[in-house]
Amino acid sequence: QVQLVESGGGLVQAGGSLRLSCASSGGTFSRYAMGWFRQAPGKAREFVATISWGDNTNYADSVKGRFIISRDRAKNTVYLQMNSLKQEDTAVYYCAAKMFGSSWYVRPDNYDQWGQGTQVTVSA
Repeated sequence: QVQLVESGGGLVQAGGSLRLSCASSGGTFSRYAMGWFRQAPGKAREFVATISWGDNTNYADSVKGRFIISRDRAKNTVYLQMNSLKQEDTAVYYCAAKMFGSSWYVRPDNYDQWGQGTQVTVSA
C-alpha cells in the first residue's frame, strides 16, 4: 500500500494557476494509477484527472485544456497543474491511487488509497 500526502493548495484569484503535488511512499509508485478528485461543500466527490500506471491520461470535461496531470517517477510524486482557474474549481482536492489502474478509472470507488486532501480556493 502507498501513503499519499497532498500539498500545494491555497487561495488564488480567478484566472490564476496552482500546482498540486501528491507525494507517495510505501509502495511501488510506478505500478499505480494516480487520480485527482475534488469535493466542494455539499457536493459529491468528483473526478478531475487520472494518469494510468502506463502514463495514459484522462480528464473531466470541466478541466480539459486547463489542467495537466503528470508524474515524476524519480520523486514518487504526481502533479496537477491547474491553469485558468475558475471560482467553480474551489474544492478540497484529493489524490488517490490504485495498483495497475487504468486511465478509465474515474469513480472514487475505483481507488483504494487516498490522501488527506488540500484546499483550493479561487476568488473572484
